[in-house]
Amino acid sequence: MTENFTEAVLKRDRFIVMLSLVGIILLAWVYTIYLTRVMGFSEISLEMVSPHAQAWTPATFTLNFLMWTVMMIAMMTPTAAPMLLFYTKISRQRRPQRRPYLGTGLFLLGYLIVWTGFSAAATFIQWGLHSASLLSTEMVRATPLIGGILLILAGAFQFSQLKNACLTHCRTPVGFIMTEWKEGNRGALQMGIKHGYYCVGCCWLLMAMLFVAGVMNLLWMAIITGFVLVEKLVPAGDRIGRFAGVLFLVWGVWLILLEIV
Repeated sequence: MTENFTEAVLKRDRFIVMLSLVGIILLAWVYTIYLTRVMGFSEISLEMVSPHAQAWTPATFTLNFLMWTVMMIAMMTPTAAPMLLFYTKISRQRRPQRRPYLGTGLFLLGYLIVWTGFSAAATFIQWGLHSASLLSTEMVRATPLIGGILLILAGAFQFSQLKNACLTHCRTPVGFIMTEWKEGNRGALQMGIKHGYYCVGCCWLLMAMLFVAGVMNLLWMAIITGFVLVEKLVPAGDRIGRFAGVLFLVWGVWLILLEIV
């Protein structure tokens, strides 16, 4: 009887957490689409990357920072779902009488805090590229030469030890929870931040590739999100990642050659 009750509670926890995550993800994607379609963000960006565009204002920086933050929430929250679900399960098992939802929410908050920091860095990079006239006038994307360099860096990174180490932590929720567990709400926040560091370490160059096809390119966002999910969740994800690395390298060299020739 007790075992059946525990299993029912765990299923309820899983349902509530999944429903909450789906809601957050949908809101983030809907708002991203709102920025691109309703507000005409592409047109705003087109003016910003004009060779004769004025310097960024605080409002411009804030808008782009918001854009990057919402994009990271939309793209990276799905990849954190397995870790969050496992944290919820272990939290419930350790303290059966306490609801784990606050801890899970703080874990996610810590994770997203790190990606918000990445969003700030990406905004500064975009600002720098704009100031140096290294953004295409078609969309908010890097010139072919810069795009090729980014692709080569992303391709090479797929074979690096840092990528492998960070990906290993991201792919094994059991190992991460068992080695990094901290009690209490503060501990949940700290665990989320640490998992965020590993995730950024694994995916930062993949996110930088948004400059290749265009920041706010919805199709490119979906492709990168799907690729990160495959790397983390599919048993052969590491091999798929290395194969993608080869494709990135070839694509990058091709773009640079086109620019030079």
